[in-house]
Amino acid sequence: MEDTNLTGPGDLLGLFSHDKSHFCNFRPQNPSFMNLKVLLQWTTIIPLLAWGLFFSGLVYDSSIFQIIAGLLLILSVMSAVHHSEIIAEKVGEPYGTIILAISITVIEVSIIVSLMMSEGEEAASLARDTVYAATMLILNGIVGLCLLIGSLKHYEQNFSKPSVTIALVSLISIVVFTLVFPTFTESVAGGYYSTPQLIFASVACLVIYSCFLFAQTRRYRQYFLTIGKDEDEDKAGPIVISKRMFFTSLLFLILCLGIVVLLAKTLSPTIESIITGYNLPKALVGIIIAAIILLPEAIAAIIAARNNRLQTSITLSLGSALASIGLTIPSVAAVCIYYDIPIILGLDIKSIILLGLSVFTVMLSLSSGKANVVYGVVLLVNLFAFVFLMIYP
Repeated sequence: MEDTNLTGPGDLLGLFSHDKSHFCNFRPQNPSFMNLKVLLQWTTIIPLLAWGLFFSGLVYDSSIFQIIAGLLLILSVMSAVHHSEIIAEKVGEPYGTIILAISITVIEVSIIVSLMMSEGEEAASLARDTVYAATMLILNGIVGLCLLIGSLKHYEQNFSKPSVTIALVSLISIVVFTLVFPTFTESVAGGYYSTPQLIFASVACLVIYSCFLFAQTRRYRQYFLTIGKDEDEDKAGPIVISKRMFFTSLLFLILCLGIVVLLAKTLSPTIESIITGYNLPKALVGIIIAAIILLPEAIAAIIAARNNRLQTSITLSLGSALASIGLTIPSVAAVCIYYDIPIILGLDIKSIILLGLSVFTVMLSLSSGKANVVYGVVLLVNLFAFVFLMIYP
């Protein structure tokens, strides 16, 4: 594979892929010229433009600038994931995986906490709605699209069953602890956990996610590294990430995370007013937040499935679901306990049934180690049912 530059237009899809072969060897012959090209990347320009728009105050004055701010928000999320990938490549595994998961979780937690602190009890269910939406979008939307698109192009694709079993066992336990049990506990009515229960659920999430991470990166790493023929052909030797590039990405990762939180908090009243203006349920805000956060992972997973690397897609999707719940709930719970902010976690019966249907369908779809079009279609129908029943309860 020929060496390319990170600034090339064809690298856009590769930036969202967790396949490290999409990163290029960066061997500048003219350091000053190449440093200028690095600074002119869209992943560095976007967060700077977003910060400039935020401090200008124009986002409060015009709907046009609010639309621009929304686009910059989405692109800043993608930029954050890109820079975290460069950092992950430099530090290696398992630290790279941890950094990437924490980066995405920081975005999700920061948005949820900022909205809960500004709106008080009115946003008590925001964490639940966002995590629930993220789980449904991943299990039905991302996995469904990967199975459908991959099977349409390659007829039938294989993946590692042990890796799926490890991920789903961990996911089901975390989902029940965080979203189902609060509905049926008796200490506090109304879908709330008492403080001791909330602490227990948070610790349980961290223990399960830590064990999953250990299995994925250390003990049973081979289950998650099924390599297809395309991946073998893409191997291009070691990847060089210079110290300058590493520290540049670290700086811009912090800038991206900060502006995502600020823009999301700034645009949330507009989003809520649009939703309520059309008489739509406020829970749709959670779907929008989850969709923004999951967009880079969704793109990466779909590209991998299309390139006949379904194992990469499945590992990325289920790993994102685990991180979304296993890290977000403990973080939000800690903030809520410290600031005495109410938090509703328990789902209603209809949502529990939809969640159970989604988990059960994914388990059956991935139980054979082979994917086909039917599985993808059924999962996407589940996703449409989730959105439809939210709008028309």
